[in-house]
Amino acid sequence: VVIAYGTLVERNRFEVNEVVLEFDDLPESFDGYRIVHLSDIHARSFSKRTKQMQKAVDMINGTDPDLVAFTGDLISLVPDELDCIAPALSAIKAKDGVISVLGNHDYGTYADTSGVLVDDLITKERDMGWNLLLNEHKVLHRGLDSIVVVGVENTSSSHFFPSNGDLTKASEGTEGAFRIVLTHDPLHWESEILGQDYPLTLSGHTHAMQLSLFGWSPSSLMFKHSDGLYTSDSGSQHLYVNVGLGETIFPARIGARPEITLITLKKRAQN
Repeated sequence: VVIAYGTLVERNRFEVNEVVLEFDDLPESFDGYRIVHLSDIHARSFSKRTKQMQKAVDMINGTDPDLVAFTGDLISLVPDELDCIAPALSAIKAKDGVISVLGNHDYGTYADTSGVLVDDLITKERDMGWNLLLNEHKVLHRGLDSIVVVGVENTSSSHFFPSNGDLTKASEGTEGAFRIVLTHDPLHWESEILGQDYPLTLSGHTHAMQLSLFGWSPSSLMFKHSDGLYTSDSGSQHLYVNVGLGETIFPARIGARPEITLITLKKRAQN
């Protein structure tokens, strides 16, 4: 009964979680900047649920975002999964567009090891109008002010997953700017990003294992940062882990609803 509920009901109950984050060094023109954070769509999850994907897109557009940031795993196995929902994803609207990175599934390693599949996905993703960053960065402007989105390819400490990320390369020439990192696996935050000048990192990957009971998820046994917001001891760095929109392994979500995160950046008032 619980699995049936998770399959038929809860995986279709998209949830908008709103987060407000304050920063000392946020440029004035970006005070109030709105970022929708998405992750882990796993297009195969929506092959027979295209109306649900359109519902999610309508909710995203309804938040009136300045930027949509996608942190990987657009597919589960092969790029062709994307074809049925590409029209809906192409209709996502944000003032600065959609910026994305690759997750472990996006390389097609679960279906093919030749590297051909990831090239196909990159083409399809860019054909949707998304700005896919492959160890690159994008400068966003508001008047004379700017911030930088640093997009890192999947970076993993596990030999089961591809690890092609290069934070140094992606960040080259951005020193001194206000930087937001997009990286699929939240383990990357503690292994390399924490302690450096990256005020905000956005990740996904965990799905909260698609199961949460009274606020506890078994993903917390595998990931120190498994879902939601985390702040460094210094208070100067934040990590947000989005639990995703789609599913793998089993087509259900129980207590871990598909998530759309709306993050509003605020400049901290000076005393």
